[in-house]
Amino acid sequence: MNLTSELPRLRRATAFTLPIRVLQFGQGNFLRGFVDWQLDVLNERCGLDFGVVVVRPTSRSTAPLLDTQGGCYTTVLRGLDANGTLQTDVRQINCVQRELDLSIHFADYLALAHNPDVRFVVSNTTEAGIAVNGSGRYADQPPAAFPAKLTRWLFERFVCFGGDADKGIVLLPCELIEANGPALHAAVVHFATLWQLEPAFQAWLDQSCHFCSTLVDRIVTGYPTAEIETLQMELGYRDDFLVAGERYHYWAIEAPPSVALELPLQRAGLHVEWVADLTPIRLRKVAILNGAHTLLAAVGLLAGIRTVGEAVSDPDLGPFLRATLWEEIIPVLPFPENESRAYADDVLRRFGNPHIQHQLTAIALNMESKCLARLLPQIIRFHQIRGCFPVRLVLALAAAMQGLAELCAQIERVMDAIPGLHAAVNAQRTRISAVGMRAALPCAGVSI
Repeated sequence: MNLTSELPRLRRATAFTLPIRVLQFGQGNFLRGFVDWQLDVLNERCGLDFGVVVVRPTSRSTAPLLDTQGGCYTTVLRGLDANGTLQTDVRQINCVQRELDLSIHFADYLALAHNPDVRFVVSNTTEAGIAVNGSGRYADQPPAAFPAKLTRWLFERFVCFGGDADKGIVLLPCELIEANGPALHAAVVHFATLWQLEPAFQAWLDQSCHFCSTLVDRIVTGYPTAEIETLQMELGYRDDFLVAGERYHYWAIEAPPSVALELPLQRAGLHVEWVADLTPIRLRKVAILNGAHTLLAAVGLLAGIRTVGEAVSDPDLGPFLRATLWEEIIPVLPFPENESRAYADDVLRRFGNPHIQHQLTAIALNMESKCLARLLPQIIRFHQIRGCFPVRLVLALAAAMQGLAELCAQIERVMDAIPGLHAAVNAQRTRISAVGMRAALPCAGVSI
């Protein structure tokens, strides 16, 4: 019997009155549990009025729109404090007005470009999202690629306001790729050139818009299926968009000081850092935290493990992960080893949070692009410094390729450029096939 079936559904209690200041590409759990949560906190603590409209970056999803709850949803964030005591933060998010599916709401989408209040664009379309093609057309409604959709919207704004510099946009891409700000800028310029848009538009992009690189850090596990009935009974309402995650959060943004003044997240006590150079922060986070996540998903799924928590406490995979961090990742990073070890210890504590059920299947989505961003750079760095390959990381890459149903064409091209890497990966794939994932783990020494 479903005890929550008689509970009322969460709906907005009062009319939405916030001005729309943020256009958000991505309706997924992460942006709702990270960016929108921060904007909601900022509004409450600082008396500000950041309203958000969410855009689905693709039209493939058949899930209901957030509009069914008036844009409202709940975040449940849990973690251990310095004393090891569980702390739980529950918040109803009220800063989102609506969600647009561009196959239905394309006219509404373009109308937002005419709104003078919009100042920020946030996106998280996965590592594969900032991509270009030669087939997208200006007349498409909508264009297929995310950067093409964005270019169409930016040009609509440029035309509407006659290229007014004050109507430029601050873009904060959260996709986990290196230099995501310049990458997004280059993708927009690609479509502006493809569509032969007027040169003044590109000048407006360069001079009046800020394409800021950012780095995000929070484990957002999404809809807590296993405990949703208990949570909703405690809340007293049903929420089909409830998002669970950890309390920890960190957002590093590479931007001029003027942008920080416009988006004063630090005033709200949020863990946001405005920096001149994101490179070292990104390298450490992607290598240690994201690299560990990708390793656990690649190896853990083949070993029959379901969650990150199970993986770090597993008698085989837990020591395997720690050895990979201590012996293959941290020693070749260009930072003081004690600082990287302290960061890794903190990451492992977060991974072991018993209240965060982070499914490995969720981490394994878009696995090829994650291997390209998270595993291969560490393998290459180790090989350049040590002159040999890190067996544990090679084993993780082999496991990832083993688990992918499709051909890994991009990974194959990168491996082709590194003499001996193909042979090393293929040897580990053969071993996994022969003895199974768990039995393959003890074979991993430090280097080959």
